[in-house]
Amino acid sequence: MLNNEIEKAIQHLSKNDPVLSALIQKFGTYKIETHKKYFFDLLRAIIGQQLSMKAAASIEKKFMTFFKNKPTPELILETENTHLRALGLSNSKVIYIKDLSEKIITKRITLNRISEKSDEEIINELTQVKGIGIWTVHMFLIFTLGRLNVLPYTDLGIRKAVVLNYGLKKLPDEIKLKKLAKDKGWHPYCSVASIYLWKSLNNKNLD
Repeated sequence: MLNNEIEKAIQHLSKNDPVLSALIQKFGTYKIETHKKYFFDLLRAIIGQQLSMKAAASIEKKFMTFFKNKPTPELILETENTHLRALGLSNSKVIYIKDLSEKIITKRITLNRISEKSDEEIINELTQVKGIGIWTVHMFLIFTLGRLNVLPYTDLGIRKAVVLNYGLKKLPDEIKLKKLAKDKGWHPYCSVASIYLWKSLNNKNLD
């Protein structure tokens, strides 16, 4: 069902935005595979913050091995901070994953039926957790839940891709990015537009 919607999204974006139409022709179609490993994805997002993909993968592997591939909120809270630090987690990330775990156990946040909630409800709920900001929730909405109309306006890659593809002279802020999305007819498929913008950064030196 989701991938049928992506086909509709591609047709919509190709019709409304010549820039995205060219990117879609260049990169072709794609599929989104959603899943329900909500807790694991949020843990992984916290672990990977401000790290290279290689460093994040190394720590994630140690973390999952330590918990025998089954980390739970209860086990994480029971684990001494020193043990978590020994896996490569910073002090702040130890605080973050324990805060996430504590809020799940106390039901401050609930993940089991989170897919039934609106984007705004999910943002409001998950950003209560220390270390989880709007960017992390946007990634969760797009890549875990498969939400199709998320505009990750804080993402540096999206902002760079807009400069690259739309001839802007400087990185757009949230207001300019939202205006562009509206003017170019991205809604209700901002997530799909964003994915093609990310793809356009491949092999580009934008530093």
